[in-house]
Amino acid sequence: MISPKMADSLNKHMNLELFSAHLYLPMSSCANELGLKGAATWFLVQYQEEMIHFMKFYRYLVDQGINVTITASKAVPNKYKTLLEMFEKTLVHEQLITTCINELTEQAVKEKDHASQIFLQWFVTEQIEEENNDRDIIAKLKLVGSNGHGVLMVDNELGQRVFVAVPGATVPIQVM
Repeated sequence: MISPKMADSLNKHMNLELFSAHLYLPMSSCANELGLKGAATWFLVQYQEEMIHFMKFYRYLVDQGINVTITASKAVPNKYKTLLEMFEKTLVHEQLITTCINELTEQAVKEKDHASQIFLQWFVTEQIEEENNDRDIIAKLKLVGSNGHGVLMVDNELGQRVFVAVPGATVPIQVM
């Protein structure tokens, strides 16, 4: 059983994961508009992963007997000038998510909520990967600069990303 305070914090973060998905879908569209089909694919996969993260929080809260609340999401940008700008914004956002996950983990430790600590550990590890991937892509984009051929090479590499559902992340919804 989790405390009402922990449930509220997790519910707020669940909504932040949904916001993350909403952030990446327009980035996919913008990349497509810029002719960067690989980046469009990368951001679409990122959107799908964020929806899985959202559902992991949803399922955890429901399994804890919590009635979740979905809040309205604020509007997200849908215009970017460069691929580098998109990935710089992505890194800043993922750093925010990392901070939030760390705060949730600290709250779980303080409350001696072992179940939530274990649940959140997956996200702690995931955020290391998220930030590292973003930094790698930013480094490549800075290396090629505004060289069109270089940007297209990076774009081609980004297009190789495929969505792989996390085992156990997609749980059939049962209404009883």
